[in-house]
Amino acid sequence: MSHQTNYNRRRFLQVSAAGAALAALPRLSAATGSSLLRKATPGFVADVEIEFSAQASQARVFEGGPATRVQTYSASLLKGPTSTLRALPDNYLGPILNLQQGQKVRIFFNNRLQEPSIIHWHGLHVPQHSDGHPMYSIQPGEQYVYEFEVLNRAGTSLYHSHAHDLTAEQVYRGLAGLIVVNDADEAKLDLPRGEFDLPLVIQDRRFDQHNQLQYLHAMPERMMGFLGDMILVNGKPQAEFNVKSRAYRFRAVNGSNSRIYKLGWDDGTPLTAIGTDAGLLAQPETRPYIMLAPGERVDLWLDFSGRAVGSRLTLYSLPYSGALPGMHGGMGMMHGKLAQGAKFPIAVFKVNERVADSPKLPKTLVPFQRLSEADVDNRDNPIPIALSIRHMRPLLNGLSFSMDRVMDYERVALGSIKKIRIFHDHDGSEGEHGGGMGMGRMGGMRRGGRSHDGEEPGGQGMGGMMMDMAHPIHLHGQQYQILSRNGANTKAADYATVKDGFIDSGWKDTVLVMPGEEVSIIKPFQDYKGLFLYHCHNLEHEDLGMMRQYYIG
Repeated sequence: MSHQTNYNRRRFLQVSAAGAALAALPRLSAATGSSLLRKATPGFVADVEIEFSAQASQARVFEGGPATRVQTYSASLLKGPTSTLRALPDNYLGPILNLQQGQKVRIFFNNRLQEPSIIHWHGLHVPQHSDGHPMYSIQPGEQYVYEFEVLNRAGTSLYHSHAHDLTAEQVYRGLAGLIVVNDADEAKLDLPRGEFDLPLVIQDRRFDQHNQLQYLHAMPERMMGFLGDMILVNGKPQAEFNVKSRAYRFRAVNGSNSRIYKLGWDDGTPLTAIGTDAGLLAQPETRPYIMLAPGERVDLWLDFSGRAVGSRLTLYSLPYSGALPGMHGGMGMMHGKLAQGAKFPIAVFKVNERVADSPKLPKTLVPFQRLSEADVDNRDNPIPIALSIRHMRPLLNGLSFSMDRVMDYERVALGSIKKIRIFHDHDGSEGEHGGGMGMGRMGGMRRGGRSHDGEEPGGQGMGGMMMDMAHPIHLHGQQYQILSRNGANTKAADYATVKDGFIDSGWKDTVLVMPGEEVSIIKPFQDYKGLFLYHCHNLEHEDLGMMRQYYIG
């Protein structure tokens, strides 16, 4: 890798920042303990114990030619059901982690890279010390111990590196994997299982003529988000699945750094979803296409019943527009050979066997409480997440990431349920004059016209380059529900190419916010105190500082 960071200095700054956070937020000391290098807790009796390692390796991405140098997770099961780990052979993706609701899990993570790293269990509701906050990044040769109970209901999550300033490239080079959670309610449903329940991890990558990954650090690549020119599924190019004439469950995960997919069949057949981020829906939902932003997941019910043996169906990313500045008609800015919003094939499904039996799509899945404004304690004063790019820096509420700072509006009470308003604020007008908790009224935000992090929070003297683009917003900790979308300020022609592909009825942890769009969500802050991040899941934006944190106390 190209990083030549002084890691001793990085460690000093990391520990200093964490120490400052603890000093500023003294109640955190009980949650984090005296050392950032967490050890096993004697009183925690684990049902599952796993040893994870991150290391440099090689993978056979292409048939023939040299192997590709990657970074990868390996894992060994120390205690628990033998089905807990499922390795993907000769693959840079980490093993699939199969967990059961109610299990107590201990994971020993060893960093065998030549740079800092830490793992975030994206979608799992876990304590601060096990969430993968970058303050816990460990150095080469160190070990970190995660301990948590699986509180999630059945669904699909993922895990990936979350070391600050290194997340994008470490994930790009392979540090990611899939998590499957099972529970008793799902077991009662007649859903596809075993060989008929398959991963569909979609990523874009660039390779040189020697099969080696290419990752560029140039500012245009970072500002727009790094895009590859080749699509990989489950770590392999030109993916093809041999299927039987029956129903399957495909757990689709957008594992790309910044590419947004518009999933759809080549013959126009609608897609049916049975789950969104880390959870089943109350009932199946059918769409002409499904939008999938980085970090988002959707569980697809793909039924090949009645199709002739030898028939082929291609899953595409269909054309759309408006996600990037100046992007129209599905073309947009070119990165490599594959533009954001272009049409391209993702995977081919070939029916190679006819069978008579197949589960039927259930009419109902898993009931859950649908939250409304009646459940929140800040209905008329929503917490803001204002999206902007100023001075070639992507920002949240006019601020960049600061490991040791939490603004007044980022402090929430344990057990509360909050309304959060996510909106674009490139000229500062929303913050000054918009409804709810505006940028100009957020406690502690302005100090002499500037934030404490040195960014300009409003429209005062912005200067520089400002861009409006789509942002996938991920909130750590407990999942949330989408209350509403407002596309009134979007470009109608662009928004029409994506608006029918949003599935907003289930539990979410990542939501795509298109340029000009406003999304309101309802998020519980229950069970755990501490610092929990919220950020853009365009990983280049995250590394550039488009990340903040809530303090739950």
